[in-house]
Amino acid sequence: MRTRRLLPFIAIVQSILFLEHFLLYKTWTFSLAEYTPGLVSIRLAIGLLSVSFVTASILAFRYTNPALRAFYRVAAVWLGLQNFLFPAAILSWLIFGVGRIAGLEMNFHRIVEFLFGAAMVGGFYGVVNASLTRVTRATVRLANLPASWRGRKAALISDVHLGHVRNGNFLRRMVAKIRNEEPDAIFIAGDLYDGTAIDAGRAAEPLNKLSAPHGVYFVAGNHEQFGDDSKYLRAIAAAGVRVLTNEKVDVDGLQILGVPYRNATQKGHLASELQKLGLDRDRASILLVHAPDHPEVAEAAGVSLQLSGHTHLGQFIPWSWFARKMYRQFVYGLSRIGKMQVFTSSGAGTWGPPLRLGSNPEIVMLQFE
Repeated sequence: MRTRRLLPFIAIVQSILFLEHFLLYKTWTFSLAEYTPGLVSIRLAIGLLSVSFVTASILAFRYTNPALRAFYRVAAVWLGLQNFLFPAAILSWLIFGVGRIAGLEMNFHRIVEFLFGAAMVGGFYGVVNASLTRVTRATVRLANLPASWRGRKAALISDVHLGHVRNGNFLRRMVAKIRNEEPDAIFIAGDLYDGTAIDAGRAAEPLNKLSAPHGVYFVAGNHEQFGDDSKYLRAIAAAGVRVLTNEKVDVDGLQILGVPYRNATQKGHLASELQKLGLDRDRASILLVHAPDHPEVAEAAGVSLQLSGHTHLGQFIPWSWFARKMYRQFVYGLSRIGKMQVFTSSGAGTWGPPLRLGSNPEIVMLQFE
């Protein structure tokens, strides 16, 4: 039943990719003679690339092996590059058309070469940038914060997306960076996994070395909850991380709550879960929830600080513009709604194309005052 529902979506996505690749092919070959050497090879390469990501994604949800992981990475990088090549193709035609209307002699192929070259440079920079994880810092002042928590630090990571692109080695580097910061508490705001086929236990093993005096906490994101999330949650718990599933824990006077993605997508569900947790409005609290979809609900419930991820800050242009439009001030960083503050991380990993342009991968260090 689930496969049957996905088929129309897959068909639409593949059709869009076919059309975009057809435009790339026509843009590059326009004005070239049909007998130009290599034209058949270009046609074949573009045809294969147009189906590469959908094919790799379908296989990745069922299988995992070195060859498939390599294929998936190549297809994902190409999808990211194509994100820049497609608007470059459109811009090439616009420049050429305006020039012809203005009576200017223009070499169309030179225009295409320049814009496609710029697109490729931007795309490859995005691939490099996605691997350079930063440590960003923010100070959070909370009303009614217990005296014992003043000056303490907490690490926030989200959207690691362990799968066919990021793996245990990537998480191992994240753990090392976090340990160097010596946080008092650590929060993992969902999408630790990508949702593709993976040895969940083995991938989570680096978390065994992640520790903090006041605990390590995780809440499930949408990628853990595509289907049955039990294998992911078991693996994370086995690595010594406290999984919060509609729970509240009291840590040295600070209330820490966790609501997984599935219970927070609708306002009514989130409000109901928060009400069940018995939050004390007169004491400081932190809500760990994957997406900053309904901060007004958490604020109305009396939460002091919401920690989220999910947005990736759009990951790369132009999606970063759409993300800002959708999530407004909650798309990234520290913001406020009523009496509650929200910190949304851009995430440590990537989903789909392993590149970032207009956003940076990060580990967030929060200092409480």
